[in-house]
Amino acid sequence: MIARPASIAVAIAGALLLAVLLFPIYWMIAASLMPESRLFDSHSLLPAALTLEHYRALFDERDFLVPIRNSLLVSGLTTAVAVPVAALCAYALARLRMRGKGLLLAGVLAISMFPQISIVPPLFLILRELRLLNTYAGLVLPYLTFSMPLAIWLLTGFFRQLPRDLEEAAMLDGATRMRTLRDVVLPLAAPGVASTAILTFLYCWNEFLFALSFTLGPDRYTVPVAITLFRGRYQVPWGEVLAGTVLATIPVALLVLGCQRRIVAGLTVGATKG
Repeated sequence: MIARPASIAVAIAGALLLAVLLFPIYWMIAASLMPESRLFDSHSLLPAALTLEHYRALFDERDFLVPIRNSLLVSGLTTAVAVPVAALCAYALARLRMRGKGLLLAGVLAISMFPQISIVPPLFLILRELRLLNTYAGLVLPYLTFSMPLAIWLLTGFFRQLPRDLEEAAMLDGATRMRTLRDVVLPLAAPGVASTAILTFLYCWNEFLFALSFTLGPDRYTVPVAITLFRGRYQVPWGEVLAGTVLATIPVALLVLGCQRRIVAGLTVGATKG
């Protein structure tokens, strides 16, 4: 069958769009392998010379494993706390009868839209009084204030799309609300819970303002802060910045690629009701 001109045009447009989206990633990887002297002198899309010097400098001179460890710990701890608590709140909003649920849910979403910069000074003073500055807890607690409302909003939508029949049958058999949530609702909502956990982790991994404001030394810097502070007094080591960005992207890319089916299933769970 001969392809229609419209189909060919759509395929070409899709290929061009994909090339535009992937080119910055390609150039980031290619430039991280170029010598520093050739980063701004080369006009070719293919690197003329390759070197691993920037990656060596990250581990030998800047100890880049420390910010990677910090980001993994903070993001993992925040996700581990935010998702279970958000699941309980979301289930209550989706299933229990209470007045003002719509207003409460709107307030939860409004918190996640609040500008971070406006609450950095009071949070800094609170964390200083609690002696939590430059600690993992001092990052996890502020991260929860913004990640949990988004998780509650997403999970409430997922739970509302689930049929009530299985829950009612379980409760008729003597199951409590908590057991129904654990044994019936959460397995059914697994794609939604997984996608919420991944989005929460990504938010924490990429967060910059709180990490910059509440950490005081390189032993607690996260990846975005560490890369930003690579700059020297007179120049920016772009090769190391690009190499650090590549390394920071790898865990996130592996996470998304490994869980892409659950992400798609979770984000489309409410598209059809069945």
